[in-house]
This record gives sequence, structure tokens and C-alpha cells, in this order.
Amino acid sequence: MKQVLVLGSGLVSRPLIRFILEQTDHRVIVGGLEVDHLMPLFGHHPRFQIIHVDVRQQAQLSPSLKEADLVISLLPYSLHVSVARLCLCHGVHLITTSYVSEEMKSLHREATEKGLLFLNEIGLDPGIDHMSAKQSIDAFHRNHGRVDSFVSCCGGLPAPEANDNPLGYKFSWSPRGVLLAMRNPARFLQQGRLVQIKEGELFHHYQQRMIEPLGLLELYPNRDSLHYRDLYQLEEAATIFRGTLRYPGWCRTMEKLAQLGLLDDRQRPELRHNSWNAIMARLMNRNESVTLHDLADHLAVDFNDPIVQRVKWLGLLSEEKPVGDVMAPLDLLTSQMTRKMCYLPGERDLILLQHEFIVRYDDRMETVTSRLLVYGDAGGDSAMSKTVALPAAIAAGLFLEGKIKARGVRIPVLSEFYEQILPRLAESGIVFSTLTSGQLN
Repeated sequence: MKQVLVLGSGLVSRPLIRFILEQTDHRVIVGGLEVDHLMPLFGHHPRFQIIHVDVRQQAQLSPSLKEADLVISLLPYSLHVSVARLCLCHGVHLITTSYVSEEMKSLHREATEKGLLFLNEIGLDPGIDHMSAKQSIDAFHRNHGRVDSFVSCCGGLPAPEANDNPLGYKFSWSPRGVLLAMRNPARFLQQGRLVQIKEGELFHHYQQRMIEPLGLLELYPNRDSLHYRDLYQLEEAATIFRGTLRYPGWCRTMEKLAQLGLLDDRQRPELRHNSWNAIMARLMNRNESVTLHDLADHLAVDFNDPIVQRVKWLGLLSEEKPVGDVMAPLDLLTSQMTRKMCYLPGERDLILLQHEFIVRYDDRMETVTSRLLVYGDAGGDSAMSKTVALPAAIAAGLFLEGKIKARGVRIPVLSEFYEQILPRLAESGIVFSTLTSGQLN
């Protein structure tokens, strides 16, 4: 029996712990300061244990970590490198679901020399997207196909029956992380032309896509798509685009919230303990209360524009005071959205991940669409938690069985990852459908 130390006990931890306990014979220890809520779920299991430890304090964490065969870090990404350094000290393997940072990459040589695997980006996006895309691309290349275009998109959304607020969105993961991601710059390749989007201009560059069974959705760029040209061996592609999906209206709304200064994470002490209306007045450089007409004029939209009603629905012109003692506009907005845009008991979310390839062969061209649609369980695990947790849990099981040989700092683009993990995901209901259409050259 081997020992898995799971750090972090948020929503993703539940399906991950359940999988390891039910599908392997390994012991699971969960470490953190707020872990007691897991006891009613798993406390009866003989191979489950919780420990109360401050993961930011290496002296506290080190004794438990050095006893583990594998650490799975579900902590905020900023803590992964400190955990990785402890793993290097004690000769322990590591798995995370977060984007690999430059600091993490710098540990590759030392991890390799010590025979350790530090596997990152093994969640949904990143994770399942890597494995499914690379599996398809490798197959095209083996069959002498040339990928002219690669467009990949992913979104975590309310299921249609739960899509009942004016913004068309509810939070199934870190609200602050969602909002921070909206400030990212981006770049992509469009028919051989490099398109670069500056920080703060992301929502000027969205497009609409009809994706069944959800209908019309908005798609906006996600980070640096050109990074995937080398990573996926797509040197021949004229179009490489990765994006995020939302229901219609989201992009314009977020553009206007950004225009109001609500995505600014700088501390504004003068905003503390004010009502929302007073906060908006300060952000709009006004000395008196803000009306809906004032808001429309400031945003240069018609009074009847849906954006005005969305801001009203969020409560941003009310006399209520934000919950908590925060001062940065982004944190104030995060607090308000968390309160107004949460999933209620029994509501389902969904995950939609789609890759579209245009592939050229000697005698024909094909458009190949590969789509993953996963719904959450009403009253159970969300689609987001399942699709993030299960790839990491499966990878952990395979690794501890000796079926993954890679070492060093890795992400799951090698065939040994996708050939083993994707079939096991399919057994859990996480399976792609593929549609191919073509024409002769």
C-alpha cells in the first residue's frame, strides 16, 4: 500500500479522493487547515485520514510530506513551487492540475536527476485538452495529414435549466481566478497572421459560435495560443486559436465592468465600508448618487441596453454594502458575484470542450470536430470538479502502478499519458464524440 498526500480540500478534492479510495488500494491523507468537512464523506474509510497543517509552513508540512509516495497539490498555483521544492528535498513525486510556471520548469533537471515526476496541467483545461488534442494531431500526422487549422475552445457553464440570471454564468471554481483571467493579454494565429491582444482589450476580440446542443455561444481568446505550435507539433498550421466559451452577452458586460474599473486589483482604501452606490460614484468620479441613467451615459450605451439591467441586477447601484473588509474593486466585485452567481442546491453545471481541425491530405481535406460535453450531478459532484479531478486521480493511480515512466517536470502531451488516461476517463463518462466531414482535393 502506497501513501498519497492530497494538499487542498476544495470542491475538486472530493471526486479525486473518492476515485483513489475506490479504484486503487492506496492510502489517502488530506492535509490543510480546513479539512474537517471531508470526514462525513470519507471518515469511515480505513485508508483515509486528515491532518491539520498549515501548508504555507514548511516545518509543519515537511514531516507528513516526506512519508508520502506521491503528493497531489490542489492548492492555489502560487504555492506549487514551494511544495515542489519540499518534494525535491524528500524524494517525493508531485502532481498538480495548474499551468506549469517558469519556476516549476526550472526544477526539471533536478527532478529528472532524482528520478522524480512533477506532472502539471493534468486537469481539464489544461489537461484533458492537451491529451485529446495531441492524440488527434499525432493520428493525423501518422496518416500523412497536414493540420491547416486548429481551433480549441472550452467553457464551464450553467446547464440550460440553471441558466437563470442575466449574466448567463455561475461560478464553479475560484471567482477571483475567473475575473483575473479576463485581464490577460492574448495572441493567436489567424490564417497566417499573428493577432496580439493587449491586456485589458480581451473582450474587444470575441466571436460567436453555434455549438450544439447549446446553440449560440461567445468565444474569446485564451492566453497565448502560439505556445501550442511547438508543444503540439503544429508547425504547419496557419490558424492556431484557443478560446473560452460563454453564453451570449458575457463579453460586452465584462468589457463594461472593466471600463468602470471593477477589474482593478489595486487597493482603494477610500472604498472601504461604503455602499455599492457610493463605490460606483467614486469609480465614476461623481459626487452624488448614481442612477441608471447616469450609468448608461457613463458607459455610452442606451438606457434600455441589457448591460444597464445586468449591473442593476448585480446590485452595484444599491445602498447595500459589500460583504467583507476588502478594498480592491476586483475583490469587491468578486464578493458580490460570489453571492449573486452561485449554484443553488440541485443545480447542474456543464463542461463543453471542443477541438476543430482542418486537415489536408494528398487527395482530400477533412474537417474534424471532437467534442466533450459533461454535465454535473444534481446534488453531487459538479462537471468542473469531475473533469479537473479525475485526470489527476487516474494519473496518480497509473503512476503508482509503475505504468507512467516519464520523469522531470512534465505536462500530459506524451502518448504514454493520453493512451492510458483518456480510455479510463471514458469509463467514467468523460468521453469525446467525433464528427468528420471532407471533400476531395
